[in-house]
Amino acid sequence: MKEMFKPIKLFALALCAAVVSSCELNLLDNPNAVTAANTDINYLLSQIELNYAGQRAGGITPTTLSHFNQLTDPTMRLVRMLNAGAAIYDNAVTPGSTDGAWTTAYAGILNDVKTIIPLAERGELFVHAGIARTIRASVMANMVDVFGDVPFTEALNPENFNPKTDGGATIYTAAIADLDKAIENFNARSRAGATGDLFYGGTADSWIRVANTLKLKMLLNRRLIDKAGATSGINSLITGDKLISTAAQNFTFKFGSNLTNPDTRHPRYAGQYSPTGGGDYQSNSYMGTMYDSKGFPDPRMRYYFYRQVVRNPTDVNALRCITNQRPSHYGPNDVFCLPTTVGYWGRDHLSNEGIPPDGLLRTAWGLYPAGGLYDNDAGRPVSLGAGAGGAGIHPIMMRSFVDFMLAEAALELGTTGNPRALLKSAIEKSMADVRAFALATTEAGKIATFEGDQKIVWADQVTRYVNQVLTTYDAATTNDARLNIIATEYWLALYGNGIEAYNLYRRTGKPANQQPALDPNPGVFVRSFYYPTSFIARNANAKQKANVSVPVFWDNNPATLTR
Repeated sequence: MKEMFKPIKLFALALCAAVVSSCELNLLDNPNAVTAANTDINYLLSQIELNYAGQRAGGITPTTLSHFNQLTDPTMRLVRMLNAGAAIYDNAVTPGSTDGAWTTAYAGILNDVKTIIPLAERGELFVHAGIARTIRASVMANMVDVFGDVPFTEALNPENFNPKTDGGATIYTAAIADLDKAIENFNARSRAGATGDLFYGGTADSWIRVANTLKLKMLLNRRLIDKAGATSGINSLITGDKLISTAAQNFTFKFGSNLTNPDTRHPRYAGQYSPTGGGDYQSNSYMGTMYDSKGFPDPRMRYYFYRQVVRNPTDVNALRCITNQRPSHYGPNDVFCLPTTVGYWGRDHLSNEGIPPDGLLRTAWGLYPAGGLYDNDAGRPVSLGAGAGGAGIHPIMMRSFVDFMLAEAALELGTTGNPRALLKSAIEKSMADVRAFALATTEAGKIATFEGDQKIVWADQVTRYVNQVLTTYDAATTNDARLNIIATEYWLALYGNGIEAYNLYRRTGKPANQQPALDPNPGVFVRSFYYPTSFIARNANAKQKANVSVPVFWDNNPATLTR
């Protein structure tokens, strides 16, 4: 047999010698991989954006989720937007849980950005280059905000398998410079449009506003360590008047309702709307705050949450905590077990109990932002295709977020603007955007019917809510109390975006008096995540953190931020 194959081998070697380039391609290149030689630049741009904020084909496993979702999921659980299925903080963010996020950022997005920028600039496709730079800056800022010091300057060197970490402050400076260069790209004359842009269809002005808004976010994060620089930088952005300010400029990724080939649904919807339900447990603390902290429900509640039951459970096999004693370390105003009497059913902070048969009972993701069901008191279980079918959004940077950040800056730094007026504007924009999103979905008819039957006037609800917040703000006697009001309202507007809520909490320590963990000794609050297992195991220069109390470079708040 060996002798039979010898002539074939010699012929193959001779053929390779004659057409060496073809043999090298066959032997060394992955025919399915994107390379500089075979790239469709619009396709590559779309892939970068999908890796950044979309959902790739293949379901909702950690490897198919986007950068935004991979980081917003665990951070939402830390700041009481969702339940974290662990009893202590140290187990809520294990090293193995962020391997997918690390791979998506470095092997996916940053590697593709490195490929696309020189191709785009050589071809005078400057909008493509600007989008790539904006996304790269956002990814690096998010990685610093979550992990602290991470690889950057040595990260994508194919000859260096052990890249060292760069300081978070250095990476922030590089990210802001990247955004400035992106704005230069957007202002240049491109030879062709960015038809692969899934966010704005290549509209340069919208992307300029995204870049400036990301700079605002980073400057605000830096205010604790560089007050003067943050103040001047934010004032410059205000003067330039090129921040996200209209609904059309909101930086959101839009999902579809297709179930398979590919699954284009919002990942939160896909994980919960099935014949058996299940999925995320909502936060009792978050729902309780929305339900009665003003003396009446937040108008957004029916859009955020869908109650599968509208009466509180009495079956201990479905909800064990109804017979449990209230933890002694809970304060009198801390929500415990059930946040309401009308069926809002989630879990308390850091509850790690098992999963009872409540998949079609617990409160589910609603219409906004997951594309689920509007809550019209129907009290029916979720099901496949129900509501908007998963046609939701990722709220990455909304116009309301801008006004909340500017309100904080005006209060704490004295930047241009009135914090009270900015607070009012921020709440109104949040309400309007949630409402507009909802009325553009297939649930619009249901909303109109329910509001008509119940004599609900949306504008009146919003006015009552805003007036209540402003009355409380006017009665506050210290800036700390005013900051708590601004931060609490920002937290309530951030539903679906854990990254900015996590930054807000570490930057301000607000909202104050958050619900404690069920365990009286949950350990220190997560000031930054452990490095992923894959990074530590494969990099000779990598060193794991001693614990999760290590703050990121801009967080100089005291160690007493433990809740």
